[in-house]
Amino acid sequence: LIIPEGFSNYQIKERMISEKLLSGKIDTLLVEGSYAPQTYLFSRGDKRNKFLTLMVEKQRVILDEAWRNRATDLPLNNKFEALILASIIEEEASSIEEQKIIASVFINRLKYGMRLQTDPTVIYGITKGEYKLGRGLLKTELTQYTPWNTYRIKGLPPTPISNPGKSAIKAVTQPAITDFLYFVADGKGGHWFAKSNEEHNKNVKKWREIEKKREITK
Repeated sequence: LIIPEGFSNYQIKERMISEKLLSGKIDTLLVEGSYAPQTYLFSRGDKRNKFLTLMVEKQRVILDEAWRNRATDLPLNNKFEALILASIIEEEASSIEEQKIIASVFINRLKYGMRLQTDPTVIYGITKGEYKLGRGLLKTELTQYTPWNTYRIKGLPPTPISNPGKSAIKAVTQPAITDFLYFVADGKGGHWFAKSNEEHNKNVKKWREIEKKREITK
């Protein structure tokens, strides 16, 4: 049973229900982020709730270990906040290699009291993880209040926005040490990082040009 990193609770539930070799109903799920994504082996007839319990225990072990070995100066009050931020990293990072750098951006922003301003939190406020948005965000959606919209709220949202994997959790508790405060897609599957708003705006302009070229060639 494959549960990919970044799956929402809803997606996990749907995946488990679709596996006909499992049995039993699914009880009410715990808060988003509680389940460890990975590949699980099972036997015909195993109970679905048994797997959910196993996934919760695995995520608890991963989070506890990461929190014990965390950097000393993190602007996080507890391991649940680390889990929240890890879920954002999981949605933002296009590769494991970038997770620690992107984590450093959000850690730096939290230290400076800056809003996180990350699109995946806006999307989660709209979809609750129940479907793919399938389009770009509208300006009205960026300004519309939800408890998860980090363009509107300060600090972290109230819950994780997905179930992050081990590498994303570790990236939050042991982030790279950088001065970066901004990042934007580079059009090659990665991101450009910036220390200043001026530098970031230049990177955004480059990304917009890439987007326009892609639209022309469609």
